[in-house]
Amino acid sequence: MNPDNVKRKWALVIEDEPVISRACKRTLETEGFEVDLAMNGLIAKEMVAVKNYDLCLSDIKTPGMNGMDFYKHIEKEHPSLTSKIIFTTGDSLSVNIDTFLKEVKRPILNKPFLPDDLRKILNSL
Repeated sequence: MNPDNVKRKWALVIEDEPVISRACKRTLETEGFEVDLAMNGLIAKEMVAVKNYDLCLSDIKTPGMNGMDFYKHIEKEHPSLTSKIIFTTGDSLSVNIDTFLKEVKRPILNKPFLPDDLRKILNSL
């Protein structure tokens, strides 16, 4: 139990680029989140199995398991988390990524993005 008796908010950032990962972590911490980092969907899959997250910021393209496959796993195993996912991508031109993002109707941050862009999406959720 934390000393202020306030429920902690947990965020999971799935990002294979360390600079982006750290920037997202800092931004989310300023918004009151405790933040865990995962390099890809495979690692994130293990993390969501043991912790309940209030937010998930997921890059679409990560090695091992990409954001689309991670989302499909979440739909089956942790459906309440699907409404808490924000995707990031540097590849908005790919037809399969564009189709996927339109189907899941989740917020998207196109790279490169600024901390204020992330804050705006957080405030809209």
